[in-house]
Amino acid sequence: MDAEGTKGMGAYGKISSLGHTGQTISTIFVESCLSEPPSKVRLVGGAHRCEGRVEVERNGHWGTVCDDGWDWNDLVVVCRELNCGAAKRTQSGVSYRPPAPEDQKVLIQDVNCSGMEDTLSECEQNEDVYNCPHLEDAGARCVNPDSDWRLADGPGRCQGRVEVLHQEQWSTVCKAGWNLQAAKVLCRQLGCGRALLTHRCCNKMTQGKGPIWIRQVSCSGQEANLQDCPLRPLENNCTHDEDTWVECEDPFELRLVGGDNPCAGRLEVLHKGAWGSVCDDSWGEEEDQVVCKQLGCGKPLSLSFKARKSYRPGAGPIWLDDVVCSGKEKSLESCQHRLWGRHDCTHKEDVAVMCSESTPEVDV
Repeated sequence: MDAEGTKGMGAYGKISSLGHTGQTISTIFVESCLSEPPSKVRLVGGAHRCEGRVEVERNGHWGTVCDDGWDWNDLVVVCRELNCGAAKRTQSGVSYRPPAPEDQKVLIQDVNCSGMEDTLSECEQNEDVYNCPHLEDAGARCVNPDSDWRLADGPGRCQGRVEVLHQEQWSTVCKAGWNLQAAKVLCRQLGCGRALLTHRCCNKMTQGKGPIWIRQVSCSGQEANLQDCPLRPLENNCTHDEDTWVECEDPFELRLVGGDNPCAGRLEVLHKGAWGSVCDDSWGEEEDQVVCKQLGCGKPLSLSFKARKSYRPGAGPIWLDDVVCSGKEKSLESCQHRLWGRHDCTHKEDVAVMCSESTPEVDV
């Protein structure tokens, strides 16, 4: 993968090319917001809809994305656009089968996202594709949302009535066969944060109306997904008054801002669509380790007081306080912390982190 390459001119200017027999006519134009609808994106050939070769739609035709310049920030945007939870890794699109047809076009290259965009079409990108065969197609892996389980009728994808796809029908889950350990596994499986609560629902507006899945789910809470938990028949005549409701924290998205590179700066986390800072109460080397690891930025480095001060202060909400990690966690969401927005801090106490790498590692 060539991480360099010439970048396109982004949302306000693009380079397009027309021509044949080796002659190329390049035209630079300013694109208005209404000149064309946003391009669509999909992942093809993976084990589920949130993994596969990256393809975008232009003028009714699907084409691939060249991996020149493709990196972690681009992956984060694709996962967000597809509502697929957290980004896991980028990899070659060639690893997915069947391969792209020879006559399918490579539509864009040199994608350059900041990681904050909602859709891939908002990122800088170059439509003048050159020297990029299908062997360089970009691929992406996001958290598997596991289409066999979902949270329905909640205010977001991480809160709602628990449902399982059974015999090609969505069925509600009886609370008598459910507990907090199962909720922990489900939240993890759906790419959400930690489980906050589980209880019997619902009011008439959020009750299920279809079949009820009568099974006892016996989890330890450490399983990767609910399929790993033992199941047994539940001897209970459940009604929809006993449907299970689960609330998970929103998934953690992190970034370091204000530094010279993406692996140094003030720590911010995304919650309810807004980026906010983290208070440094209880913060130390173990917490730095988790952040650098989660961002793929190597190991934490010591920050001078002057450097820490240069990254402060932040603006907007302070989302987290009293974060405590062992250093072995793979994600900050696995560490202990107060509930979102609960703190006794000011922005003078915002966390700053510097890691050994200057760019996030990308698995290919």
